[in-house]
Formats: sequence, structure tokens, C-alpha cells
Amino acid sequence: MLFKKERIINKLQDNHQKPHRKIGLALGSGSARGWAHIGVVQALAEADIHVDFIAGTSIGSVVGAVFASGNINALQEIVLQFDWKKIAYLFDVVLPKSGLIDGRKVSAFIRDYVKGINMEKLPIPFCTVSTDLTTGDEVVIRNGDIIEAIRASISVPGIFTPVKKDGKILVDGGLVNPVPVSVVRKMGADFVIAVDLNHDIVEGKGFRQGAGHELSTSDTGEKDVQIKDKDNKILKALKKRIDSVDFSALPQIRKWTSKEPLPNIFEVLMTSINIMETQITETKLKISPPDLLIQPPLGHLKFLEFDRAEEAIIAGYEETKAQLNRISG
Repeated sequence: MLFKKERIINKLQDNHQKPHRKIGLALGSGSARGWAHIGVVQALAEADIHVDFIAGTSIGSVVGAVFASGNINALQEIVLQFDWKKIAYLFDVVLPKSGLIDGRKVSAFIRDYVKGINMEKLPIPFCTVSTDLTTGDEVVIRNGDIIEAIRASISVPGIFTPVKKDGKILVDGGLVNPVPVSVVRKMGADFVIAVDLNHDIVEGKGFRQGAGHELSTSDTGEKDVQIKDKDNKILKALKKRIDSVDFSALPQIRKWTSKEPLPNIFEVLMTSINIMETQITETKLKISPPDLLIQPPLGHLKFLEFDRAEEAIIAGYEETKAQLNRISG
């Protein structure tokens, strides 16, 4: 049985006014957990819920742009084929002073699914959220080059190089607004559905002491070994690229990516940002609560685990269906 948009809104609002209210979708940050957004929009489509506005932060901007472009099924098909080699390929190591990865290959990958059109020409109104590194201000981009806007929104500090735009130096929007509820309301949404991927990352992840420093994602030793081996392959591929670059800081960089008792540079940066974004998300959702909050249980997924797309998509789909069942039953 399909859920109708008006029925769900009426249940939440406890009234029967404005049956055709505009629906806004706020897709949050979350690195590899972001593939859950694909499952969310699938569940909403099955429920016959039409989205009128989309705002995305970081990985939410990637999926949001593809969704707004009408190519979400094509994106799902390709990410389900991801393995560690394809993930490592997208990370073009350049080692400038402002980040380890240039992001050109990531931009090219995204371009295949949004066709590089300007944001104002998308079938569904869409915007991205990034952070001005100079002022700390939230920067919302609603028009212009969609690739540039997404590239700014996903620029994790220290990992991806920042984007220079209109005199600003832009980085990951998750630093200021991990789940952009307030942004999609300003776009004109009366009813906001928000996807929070940060709610359980701190309790779901943590560094382990000893030589096996990889973050555990399973209660079984066999799966731990498989994930650890896969992560090592990704890091080895990145290290090989780093070794081929003529750069004065290479000796120290090599130490950062080597297998040591301490966490590697990617884990340090991403876990630090994750902890910060968890606190910001909690505060932001209290100040600007959505009408429907979807929180897939994906805290165990790590930054580089983009090859676990099926798991993330299913979690997003099932959590969305569960929330719709709860409010329409």
C-alpha cells in the first residue's frame, strides 16, 4: 500500500489544512554513509511523496544534485559496483599545502550524473551548503556551476583542497550546518524531511589500541579481517600515489599513511570532524527541527567505505519506510 503525501503530513501536523504543502528534503553530511540518501529518496518515491526543494551538505549535496537531476537510479547502479580500486582511483593525490586530494576525479565522476548544468536549470530546486574558511560563515549556493558548488560542499578540511569562489575560500558545509533544515525552509518548504547520518557515529566508532589500529565494524573476527584488508588496500594505493609525488614533506606524509599503532591521518581528521559534526547536528536540529527526521543506523561505517553502498542504501530505505509506517499507521 502506498502512503500519500497529504496523509503523512496531516498525521504529523494533526490537522487537515494545506494538503498541498511544499515538501523540502534536507540531506546531511556523512561521507560513505551518504549512500543511505539513495535509499531514502527511493522510499519517498514509493510513498508517492513528491519533493519540491532539496538542500544538501557534503555527501548530501552529491546525492541531492543527482536526485534533482533525475538520475538517482543511474547513480545507485554505479555505486553498487564500487570496490576499493575504484574508490582509490577517485582520490587524486596532489599534496598542496591546503589538502591531500585535489578532487578533480571526484568532480568528473559527479559530472556524469548531473551533466554539468547550472543549478537553476535543475528540474527540482536545489542548493548546497559550504563553509567560508575565512569568516566561518555558512555559504548557501543556489545558482551557477553545479560541479563547483558540490565540490565546495564536500571539501573536507585537510583532505580535499578548498574551492575559491567569489572571493571566498569554501570547505565542507558540515562544519556549520550538517543537516540543512533551515536552508531548505528558506527555499520555500512548508514541510521538511531531514536525513541525519551523524547521530550515532561517535558511539559506533572509536580507535583501538595496539597494532591493529583499524576501526572495527563487526563483532566477528573474520569480517574484521576482511574490512581491515580492504582498508589497507585503499591506503596502500593512496600511499603509492603519495610516494610518486616530488614534495618536500614526503617523509612525514609517508609516516601518516603507514601502518602504525596510532590512527592514520584520514582517521584522525575524519573522526575529529565527525565528533564536531555530531554536536553541531544535535544543536541545529533543536533550533530548527524538521517535520520528519530520518536517522539510519550507520555509525559503524567509516569515511572510506564507499564500497558498502548496498548496506547504506538498504539502511536508508528501511529507516524511511519505518518512519512512514509509524506516522501513517
